[in-house]
Amino acid sequence: MSDINEMNVGMKWYVVHTYSGYENKVKANLEKIVENRGVQHLITEVQIPTEIILENDGNGEKEIESKLLPSYILVRMIMCDESWHIVRNIRGVTGFVGPGSKPVPLTDEEVEGLLGSVKTAESAVSVGDTVEVIGGLFVGYTGRVSEVSEATGEVTVIVSTVGRDMPLKIPMNEVKVTAE
Repeated sequence: MSDINEMNVGMKWYVVHTYSGYENKVKANLEKIVENRGVQHLITEVQIPTEIILENDGNGEKEIESKLLPSYILVRMIMCDESWHIVRNIRGVTGFVGPGSKPVPLTDEEVEGLLGSVKTAESAVSVGDTVEVIGGLFVGYTGRVSEVSEATGEVTVIVSTVGRDMPLKIPMNEVKVTAE
């Protein structure tokens, strides 16, 4: 897999194929492994694309959540040997989508079509902005942007917690600029 490291193009979305019905289990296991191994800088987000559909059950219509891509999940990651092995070795994962053993990242347009509006590296976030964290482990925290990395698609946000300032590296699509 040494050619994986040459493919590294920064933080991108990849499609992972799973056994049918294992999407939620694979997502939960992957998020747990990322947290336990401390590789949040390599794998930042796991999504199962869904849509809300109205279903008539005889008593009226009710909303149910339906998977857009059954047997597939989306993983936002930096492709390298370590991240490839972490994802590939999760029970229920059959592989990445792409020719042979070379995962192909999704384009921003493809991701937007599957997940809705997702901020890209050309985001409106800049150093000094006050932002609110809207995804990931620190949802609800507010802080000031101290660094923007276009290459990885991440921002460093200084948040105050337990009386201390703490820098957090957060994907740009997990923060939104707030009015000061």
